[in-house]
Amino acid sequence: MTIAFEELLGIRDAFRGIPMAGRTDSWILTDAAAAHGIPSDSHDLARFRDVYIRHLVEQIEEPGASRKGVMPGVRELLDALSGRPNVYVALLTGNYEAAARIKLEYFDLWRYFSCGAFGDQAPDRNGLLPRAVSTVAACGGPAFAATDATVIGDTPLDIACAKHSSARSIGVATGSHSVDALRAAGADVVFADLSDTQAVLRALDVQY
Repeated sequence: MTIAFEELLGIRDAFRGIPMAGRTDSWILTDAAAAHGIPSDSHDLARFRDVYIRHLVEQIEEPGASRKGVMPGVRELLDALSGRPNVYVALLTGNYEAAARIKLEYFDLWRYFSCGAFGDQAPDRNGLLPRAVSTVAACGGPAFAATDATVIGDTPLDIACAKHSSARSIGVATGSHSVDALRAAGADVVFADLSDTQAVLRALDVQY
């Protein structure tokens, strides 16, 4: 995102100090543009997503300076949930859809998700869960209410998204927020990570 912003607008390190965890890409871009006095109707901002995706395809192959990998227990949990008749797994993320696909395909995780809701469809994070519910139905999945969903996330904003639609939430402290912070945000259940698959399945109430 930083490289794309500099290419389009000539501003280096444009996202320094801009909160990112749990926010939609559109929200992050809007905040950065406001911080640097870029008008919201800027033609360059309209081009940002495509330029960002072009750079992401290249940068995903680089080692980078921060953590890069699959968090403990994620793949095992997705394997355990796949194919269960009483579970439908969907992706709810603030990432642009194309960005989410690039990131998850790199780690062979995209195949677990039939559909979902993405940051370019609902810039307001709290609008993502209702969007996911309608998208699942459109994908041929089961009809269900948001109150029947469980959101798993690693930020207080993920927990707030679930609470906004009266859904259950499971916090996992593998991001930048602690177990205590996620519990304080109102998560129904919190794990340090997802390595105990059976414990997570019990929390999801899908064992049989």
